[in-house]
Amino acid sequence: MKVLAIGNIVKPITDEQRAQVMPQEVPATLKLYLDARIEQFWFRTDKPGVVFLMNVDSIEQAKASVEALPLTAGGFIQYELMPLGPLAPLGMLLQAR
Repeated sequence: MKVLAIGNIVKPITDEQRAQVMPQEVPATLKLYLDARIEQFWFRTDKPGVVFLMNVDSIEQAKASVEALPLTAGGFIQYELMPLGPLAPLGMLLQAR
C-alpha cells in the first residue's frame, strides 16, 4: 500500500542537536529507502519538514518506520500518515461505456 508521510517540525532543533542527530537520521532514512519502504522523498518548501511516499504493508508499518527515525524519536518531528489508493471514481467512466 502507498502512504504519504508528511513530516512537520514540532520542536526547534539547535545546531548542537542537529550535529548529534543528523548523522543517525540520514543513514536511517537511507535504509528505509534501500529497503523500499520509502519510495520517494522531498524537502518541504512551505515550511521545515519532509514528505515521504512510502510503500508498506500497512499504516502500522509506516507509523513504526517513521517513529523509529531519530528526529521523530527525539520529539523534533511528527508525521501525518495518509493512506493512498487508486482514483476509484475513474471507474465510473469505464462503467459508462
